[in-house]
Amino acid sequence: MDYRDAGVDVEAGRAFVDQIRNLVHSTFRPEVIGGLGGFGGCFQLPTGYKEPVLVSGTDGVGTKLKIAQILNLHDTVGIDLVGMCVNDVLTSGAEPLFFLDYVATGKLEKEQLTQVVAGIATGCKLAGCALLGGETAEMPGFYQVGEYDLAGFCVGIVEKSRMLDTSQVQLGDVAVGLASAGIHSNGLSLVRKIVSDRGFSWHDSPELLGGETLGATFLQPTRIYVKPVLAALHAGLEIHGMAHITGGGLPENLPRCLGTGQGIKINPTAWNIPPVFQWLADAGAVSAEAMYNTFNMGIGFVVLVPPHQVRATIAHFQTQNIPAYQIGEVIAGNGELLY
Repeated sequence: MDYRDAGVDVEAGRAFVDQIRNLVHSTFRPEVIGGLGGFGGCFQLPTGYKEPVLVSGTDGVGTKLKIAQILNLHDTVGIDLVGMCVNDVLTSGAEPLFFLDYVATGKLEKEQLTQVVAGIATGCKLAGCALLGGETAEMPGFYQVGEYDLAGFCVGIVEKSRMLDTSQVQLGDVAVGLASAGIHSNGLSLVRKIVSDRGFSWHDSPELLGGETLGATFLQPTRIYVKPVLAALHAGLEIHGMAHITGGGLPENLPRCLGTGQGIKINPTAWNIPPVFQWLADAGAVSAEAMYNTFNMGIGFVVLVPPHQVRATIAHFQTQNIPAYQIGEVIAGNGELLY
């Protein structure tokens, strides 16, 4: 017997790497040293930093992958993978430098996984970071044929004096919410249960969603906020804190950027909640509390700014084609979020 008899095709793996080589190279920044295929990716730190701090993050896509695999649509989940990582790193004020991916599958299907990597490359370009390397693991018997899982790893950099660490947030700061691009990559297990238990198909097109299919709606990729937020910082806008609104929604994530003795009060009528969330609430008979504790509800990222910066901040993000809303205020408290 050989490795192929055990279900692992080494030659197919080599061919896959050759197929994605140009996709990976298209993301490279000037600081990348070497190319694809070494035991480790090499990256030279950018110049101009006095006290550089590296900020790292890791995440996955979750059960959103099940929808992609059911529909055989794999070109957007790679964007999700990058977005979930780089948006986290961004909350410290850091610029993402490079990204690594891990792909595990039951049987390596080149065309399927090339679509995945193409999405990862697109996400890296949207975030301005290099796809420095990765690992593809063929694991027969562990995953079924056609199944795969993804993990991502990102490293960013920020000047120590400019790093956001909750100490800059002040009472009276205003929360400016940046619109999400739909559900992003959280709460999909509940979404799948609603679709399955209520007898829907991913090809259904509810009127509330404007004729778009459920599959297309829930595969809309995570919005990547890196370049618009970094542009705001470089333009001199005063940002005291940031939060990436992921699993647990606003109640869990927004308090994470607050300092000691602070809470935050949110006005849930201050922004337009996208129809997809109303459809989920209606179709699954999900309470308002459960909706806010599970989904982003239309706000994917929040920046905390002093009151005199609110108008300029909202105007900036509107020029970046990201709807922005004044959604709340930092108040005295113990890390709670109030409505």
